[in-house]
Amino acid sequence: MRSSGGLLKPFLYSYPPTPEAARERIKAVNPIEYARTRNAIEGAVSHLSPYITHGFVSLREVYEGVAHQHGLNPQHKFVFELGWRAYFRHVWHHRGDAIFTSLHSGPLPDHQYSPSVPDDIRQANTGVNAIDMAVRGLYDTGSMHNHARMWLASYMVHLRKIHWRAGADWLYGHLLDGDLASNHLSWQWVAGTGSHKPYLFNAENVARYAPCSWHSPGTAIDTTYENLAQIAHQISDGLHPPHPSPVARPAASDPALVCAPPNPWCHGAPDASLVQGRDVWLVHPWSLGPLPTDLPPDTLVMGITVSDFHQSWPWSKKRWHFVEQRMADIATLRWHGEASAFKSALEQARSVRCAAEPHLAFWLKQWAVCTTPVSLFAPVDHICDSFSQWWKQVSPHRPTALT
Repeated sequence: MRSSGGLLKPFLYSYPPTPEAARERIKAVNPIEYARTRNAIEGAVSHLSPYITHGFVSLREVYEGVAHQHGLNPQHKFVFELGWRAYFRHVWHHRGDAIFTSLHSGPLPDHQYSPSVPDDIRQANTGVNAIDMAVRGLYDTGSMHNHARMWLASYMVHLRKIHWRAGADWLYGHLLDGDLASNHLSWQWVAGTGSHKPYLFNAENVARYAPCSWHSPGTAIDTTYENLAQIAHQISDGLHPPHPSPVARPAASDPALVCAPPNPWCHGAPDASLVQGRDVWLVHPWSLGPLPTDLPPDTLVMGITVSDFHQSWPWSKKRWHFVEQRMADIATLRWHGEASAFKSALEQARSVRCAAEPHLAFWLKQWAVCTTPVSLFAPVDHICDSFSQWWKQVSPHRPTALT
């Protein structure tokens, strides 16, 4: 489950919501140690994912910053991992909302999986240390190491028979770096609905890559891969979920996820009188980096959160805090409301611009002229059904493929 960051020390690591913090993380990247230790829970990962997801820095800025200090080869493992994030966006661009349903059949039909996340998992009380430690760290820091995400997803889908979409929706809301493409397509990769076979792990794998507190002897994962493969293809006795195609709504199942900015982050409702005749730059949760240098001096910088989106995709208070603290630093006004109210109000502005973003693309293109951020990888105009296929297109062993 690909991310550009991870969890170095559960319960301790923090993510200051500033571009300066992101740039410090870039300076701290050690590509040699990253490649050598990135699979370990306490490995030398970058911790850049929240900053990339929310637009503090771009993939290109990350690559150029690390390459400037270390002479990074475009074929380095670190660049390869940045590529996964871009690849998942590539798939989302071409497949659209199809990424939220199984891309193909997995080990079992969709209706054989439960459509909700059980309480013992959400409460970090499964008795499997690797799972419970991962969830506790998630709640404490808003982050989870990539390897731990894979373990959690594999445990939920293949051992507990929980539909990948239920797990993906739940995890998305809690992760500071939650990206719908990276998160949901990673869950599909683990589930075997977006890959050739399901991803499996056992206690021995945990013992190799995680600290002792994560080790899980004598639990459900303390078995052979052959046995785990059999379990993944077994139907649970008496399991008859009510929906043939489970689609979880995390707001209904997890009270820790909320649909609007919590106090003290008060937003006003869209008000046409405040933007009438003005040039407006919209700051949304995925564009929290420095403002464009070409904005007219009297531009109104407007922070926005769209209730239509967050009714479907609620966030934890920790994630809201991360976004809202930065938005308060750069936006003159902040609005939260329905998309229709934004449309009516913004029609009174002289001009409206913003950074393009697929999470809000349906609405932004109706309200504003959207500026496409500079890309790191060359665009591919046809769908690539595998990362290796895409990688060959964007990076044929020469830096010029990075645009």
